[in-house]
Amino acid sequence: MPSISAVIITLNEEANIARCLNSLKDVVDEIVVLDSFSSDKTVEICESLNAKVVQQVWKGYAASKNYANSLAKGSYILSIDADEVLSESLKKSILKVKPALTGAYSFNRLNFYRHIPVRYCGWYPDKKVRLFPKDAAEWQGDFVHEQLVLKKGTPTIHLKGDLHHYTINSTADHKKTVEKYARLAAAEMKKKGQKVFFLKPYLAYAAMFLKKYFLQLGILEGTNGVYISHYSALSRYMKYEYLLQG
Repeated sequence: MPSISAVIITLNEEANIARCLNSLKDVVDEIVVLDSFSSDKTVEICESLNAKVVQQVWKGYAASKNYANSLAKGSYILSIDADEVLSESLKKSILKVKPALTGAYSFNRLNFYRHIPVRYCGWYPDKKVRLFPKDAAEWQGDFVHEQLVLKKGTPTIHLKGDLHHYTINSTADHKKTVEKYARLAAAEMKKKGQKVFFLKPYLAYAAMFLKKYFLQLGILEGTNGVYISHYSALSRYMKYEYLLQG
């Protein structure tokens, strides 16, 4: 039977990591955690739950994930974030195919906002390829938008069940996340020599808010729909604003 290594990168994830690791029990054969020198109890929790922990200075998302994959002993990688959890139905789907794994596997990700699942705003089904042969995939991307690139000819099979993603616990957390990724996105654009005119941030905000709230039915999510639409739009605004600021 092919073996599966769960691979996680962490930095100060003590609030999430135990929930993630516990969801992997009886599904994977090994858990590898690449930690960027957390200052909280992340490493302690991981080791108490039998995860193999290696520490390395942060080198970016793609580079970190690729290095973490190289540490895995399994023939298959289950790539999961510290704030993600395998649902019971997804566990069953993985265990069903595990004896005869072939190609790569995708599944839907259900995002939780302020502890409430979100099915609109373009947040669902949020399909992701997260289970794949170790020797047939590589993460690519310099800044924030890392992408998994499969070896040509690798088939992808979609599994039933959701990957639960506890993405934002409060609007304050959302604002911090928006600022972080907007700066990274602006840095990536600057590196590529991209430029924008002064009205771009405002136009980008308006376009994104209308898309999320009306076209993608964020209006059906109640208050969360307003927050998600606003901060998604704010992310676009700040990305271009940071680029203009140089």
